[in-house]
Amino acid sequence: MSKPRIIVGISGASGAIYGVTLLDILRKVEVETHLVVSKSGELTLAAETGLKLKDLESRATHIHPVKNVGATIASGSFKTMGMIIAPCSIRTASEISSGITASLLTRAADVILKERRRLVLMVRETPLHLGHLRTLTQLAEMGAIVAPPLPAFYAAPDSIDAMVRQSLGRVLDLFDIETDIVRWSGLAPS
Repeated sequence: MSKPRIIVGISGASGAIYGVTLLDILRKVEVETHLVVSKSGELTLAAETGLKLKDLESRATHIHPVKNVGATIASGSFKTMGMIIAPCSIRTASEISSGITASLLTRAADVILKERRRLVLMVRETPLHLGHLRTLTQLAEMGAIVAPPLPAFYAAPDSIDAMVRQSLGRVLDLFDIETDIVRWSGLAPS
């Protein structure tokens, strides 16, 4: 790899802003991005942000059609640092955990796991029933990192954007990608 590259997935769970903001952060730190968005992800993207897939062309280095299972990101020989699915729906998580991949999004994630690269799933669902928990447990046992986007109030966020960026900063820490996010600095002595 001449420059670091990460696959970014956006699925149909609420929280499309995580994927959009992730692309912006990665562009700023000069990481090559390969974006794939599920059909449900496109719907949620439009509903929550007013953006269309075409609007992400300037944010992502490459966009791959979700039906193109022959894309570069569907092959283990295509070297990447790994993949982040932000947000990750339970449907997407279930496809990955079963190994029955029906789109480029889940095929790329399956490849990341088989190649023993980092797969981070920003799962957006609540409450979780036992089937969801079993799926997430199986994914963790397979090597995925389940990282629901949860706000860190110690960072004293003053906006939704600040909460989104803090969650993404924590995810990017898993790839050793430096960002300007607020980190825990300990409690002041009393």
